[in-house]
Amino acid sequence: MRLLVTGCCGFIGSAFLRRALADSNVERLVNLDVLTYSGRRENDAEIRDDPRYRFVEGDIADAEIVSSIFEEEKFTAVVNFAAESHVDRSLFAARRFVKTNIEGTLCLLEAARAEQERAGTKLRFVHVSTDEVYGDLGPEDPAFSETTPLDPRNPYSATKAGADLLVQAFAATHKLEATVTRSSNNYGPRQYPEKLIPLMITNAIDDLPLPIYGDGLNVRDWLWVEDNCEGVFSALTKGKSGEVYNFGGESERTNLDVVKGILSALGKPESLLTYVKDRPGHDRRYAIDCRKAQSELGFTPGLRFEEGLERTVRWYVDNQDWWRPLKGGSFQDYYQKHYGKLGLST
Repeated sequence: MRLLVTGCCGFIGSAFLRRALADSNVERLVNLDVLTYSGRRENDAEIRDDPRYRFVEGDIADAEIVSSIFEEEKFTAVVNFAAESHVDRSLFAARRFVKTNIEGTLCLLEAARAEQERAGTKLRFVHVSTDEVYGDLGPEDPAFSETTPLDPRNPYSATKAGADLLVQAFAATHKLEATVTRSSNNYGPRQYPEKLIPLMITNAIDDLPLPIYGDGLNVRDWLWVEDNCEGVFSALTKGKSGEVYNFGGESERTNLDVVKGILSALGKPESLLTYVKDRPGHDRRYAIDCRKAQSELGFTPGLRFEEGLERTVRWYVDNQDWWRPLKGGSFQDYYQKHYGKLGLST
């Protein structure tokens, strides 16, 4: 397999790099990443010396770069992790999300179609999406299945939903062997500290306020990042063209319970909790029904949330040289501007 994987200097993508290169059937792996604020070159340090691995700095929305590496490498498969993914940022900078998540995905699809026509063989394409495209659930609603209608409620999830539909359209019209994966909230080491779990861990380490939107009772299903990557790799090797596969952790927790678990793991007081004005369009609950992935791909979440959270907390405690530089400068400006706008004074 000659594999193009995009966005793999980020949190989930870098975990996928390690999973993919553990498979002897991967003879070549090229990582295309534009290195935005959350893309870290050190995230691929463990596999950088593998002779099968190549890093290319570039934007998936740059057709010239994308077509050039397709021509050089003759890929047989693509996995697209590249995305703008932070909901709060999408509220204030939606245009960037359209460019990367929709235009970038289209650029990859066009290049994959051209390569398939040139080679005369099927090309596998896996697009990594999110459960947020399904919208919101009430407390008693059944979990999202692959047939749940799309109902995105913020610019981030709207652009991901648009990209998902493009992928399925190319599977139908151009016969790409394309699948879409949608996972619940991923967590684990190396996640950029704007996301809930690493933000709360790193703030708590420094005894800073922990901002909780609204009443803190929004519910998310949490999935260990390596379990998601195992699912994505299974979709790459066993998924059916045109299909969607949901990956969940079977670990629904309120945001408040997650943050209290972090405080407990660090031995920090609950007085650090700071309730702030809820963000616009904040979905109340997500839950994933992953029975289809279990039956067709053999997927199962392997790590209990409490154990995964403990491992994650320990990693951020032991790797402060990794995250401390990220919480200065532009991140701190962002934190002050947007959390302050939502009611938190720091």
